[in-house]
Amino acid sequence: MNSQQPEISLVVALKNEEENVQPLIAKVSEALAGLEYELILIDDGSSDQTVKKIKEVLTSRIKLVVFRKNFGQTQAMKAGIDISTGKYVVTMDGDLQNDPTDIPMMYKKLIDEDWDMVAGRRKNRKDGFFLRKLPSRMANYFIRNSTNVRISDYGCSLKIFKSDIAKNLGLYGELHRFIPVLAALQGATITEVDVSHHARTAGKSKYGMGRTFKVISDLILMVFFLKYAQKPMHLFGTAGFITLMGGIGINIYMLVEKILGKEIWGRPLLLLGILLVIGGIQLITIGIIADIQMRTYYESQDKKTYSVRTIITKE
Repeated sequence: MNSQQPEISLVVALKNEEENVQPLIAKVSEALAGLEYELILIDDGSSDQTVKKIKEVLTSRIKLVVFRKNFGQTQAMKAGIDISTGKYVVTMDGDLQNDPTDIPMMYKKLIDEDWDMVAGRRKNRKDGFFLRKLPSRMANYFIRNSTNVRISDYGCSLKIFKSDIAKNLGLYGELHRFIPVLAALQGATITEVDVSHHARTAGKSKYGMGRTFKVISDLILMVFFLKYAQKPMHLFGTAGFITLMGGIGINIYMLVEKILGKEIWGRPLLLLGILLVIGGIQLITIGIIADIQMRTYYESQDKKTYSVRTIITKE
């Protein structure tokens, strides 16, 4: 690589893609010939000849990162983004289902219209309906309506971001599916465009129906981040207060019943009242602790609870 900062850093996570990686590198070289770019390939614990195949065609534009073991697609993306030096970061799958020729178009849209992120939307998706398309559509619907981040295709890995947005995504666990939501948490402006999608011609998909429950769990986390990350007491405190008041109300009613001479011991309503009081106190306590942790997180690292797009002054 020359010392000039590349315009684009293309980050591709790979696992057991020995048949696809050299054609991928060739297609990227052809598609981005008119741009100054770097290609960052992250081998996520491959057990085949993926690394060997990359080394055979290694050039000054390519950075190869080899994990000691399989850490997952999210961590592979994070590693690539962390070492990227380009002004803009592109993420893409390494199975040749995404098409590198779409990148210049997405780059131009991001630059010309000043978006922070442009996401791909797979047009004429070449996947099976029941095992891939249907679950994906359902997941997209729930994510879109739960988070109010209006992206049609969360499963498309082909995206381009401004570097500062990419480097502050906070990718942990398996949150790569929620990159638009993580970008929205920073106040990023997001749009999407139709991109090509090809059928897989070699290798096997690394995804299956088993990821459904992981997506649901991560969705709950994303909704919490969007609505309550900086004000957890608003969630836990409100729920706790409602629960506590319900328990107190039931217990007052049971007390009146006792004063009137009725037997209340062992009645389910009495037990419910006691549980609601205890649960309400616990929820309020959790809210206080979560609020303290949130303040510690920001203040100990001098992090800001806001994001400034630009500062404009008059000369």
